[in-house]
Amino acid sequence: MKIHFIGIGGIGISGLAQYMHFKGHEVSGSDIAETIITKKLEKLGISVQIPHTQNAITDQDLVVHSAIISPENPEVLAAKAKGIKVLARREALPYILENSKVYSVAGAHGKSTTTAILASIMSGSAIIGAESKAFGSNVRYDDTTDVMLFEADESDGSFINSNPYCALVVNAEPEHMEYYDYNYERFYHSYTTFIRSATLRVLNAEDPFLTTLKDDIDAHWLYPNKDINNIEYILINDEPHTRFSLKDLGVFEVWGFGRHIAIDASLAILAAKESMDIESIRKNLLSFKGIKKRFDIVGSETNRVIIDDYAHHPTEIKATFESLKEYAHLKGFDKITAIWQPHKYSRTIDNLEEFTKCFEGVQELIILPVWSAGEASRDIDFQESFKNYNLTMADNITRANNSITVMKDHEKLKTLDKGLIIGFGAGDITYQIRGIA
Repeated sequence: MKIHFIGIGGIGISGLAQYMHFKGHEVSGSDIAETIITKKLEKLGISVQIPHTQNAITDQDLVVHSAIISPENPEVLAAKAKGIKVLARREALPYILENSKVYSVAGAHGKSTTTAILASIMSGSAIIGAESKAFGSNVRYDDTTDVMLFEADESDGSFINSNPYCALVVNAEPEHMEYYDYNYERFYHSYTTFIRSATLRVLNAEDPFLTTLKDDIDAHWLYPNKDINNIEYILINDEPHTRFSLKDLGVFEVWGFGRHIAIDASLAILAAKESMDIESIRKNLLSFKGIKKRFDIVGSETNRVIIDDYAHHPTEIKATFESLKEYAHLKGFDKITAIWQPHKYSRTIDNLEEFTKCFEGVQELIILPVWSAGEASRDIDFQESFKNYNLTMADNITRANNSITVMKDHEKLKTLDKGLIIGFGAGDITYQIRGIA
């Protein structure tokens, strides 16, 4: 087939596009601006049109678009005028995944890490919402098996259409509630539908919602507070690792710090255990090297370490911050500086009280302007809400010689060159903290 992906620069759509390219389809795409992702796609031989234009639509068999694409997009209109089938990503998933044995990983937090861990343990193709450092991409293609290790997305309800053989749910915390019209019954019903559609289920028994299903759903349940024991945080070749015992299966070591990492790894282990022996799982787990933008060490000197982290929800930031304090202790650092770029006005306002709590213990907090992700601007009094912190409001940061410069009104406020320096956010802070223009 000839398939065109609108919004191909997004991490989710780019994954589907790469996978279909590797399967032998003729793939093209478009986006509003050139990015690192679009450049990588072009290197693979995928034609990418910048910006959107009706001329990108020629004789394709199918057009797939991301959730944020408007019905008035010129390519959508051109495709419909030509009689070409147009599908939103969630509608396209059944076609893309229908012949795969899908291990579908869902949850508000931790699903990228869990999927990448599962991909380190198991053979098969993989589509992840982040770049796995183990194979340097968010996509791995394996034509020797029908197994697909897939990060499913609840933000647009598309996880229901992921054709799960195994439904692996890390948690079911309410998130992206604007899609569900803030209807919690609808939100939780989507999770129940997703779980019930799978043959194999691996679930976190201590999640407040998932625990309500224990009497009704046959699943492999993980009870983190009793099933995961003897957690230790260690450095192996100066890299963070968590060592833990799981049930009666022995000791495991996984890249990263934190109880949440042990939980993610444990769920992946339990899913893989249905088709693999435990010693192979234990060995393969060591090949996991983390994922890009999750506790991603992007600069290191004797007296400082710079970390990029995608966390953009209070639960994620709090979990990462707990790991950060362990890392600071092992490294002998006594200062942690957090740089936060709030992501979306709606998320920030909906969770403002929790955001004010998740940075507790930081020696300095720097807040950048909200990354709107297309939302209209709304007033948020960060100075008042975060007045109990050592707070600096800034416009942006720059990176040079492994140091971070904090800018306001085009003038330098300060230079950060000591201790642990971490950037939190899902916007362009990842490029700022890496020094990528």
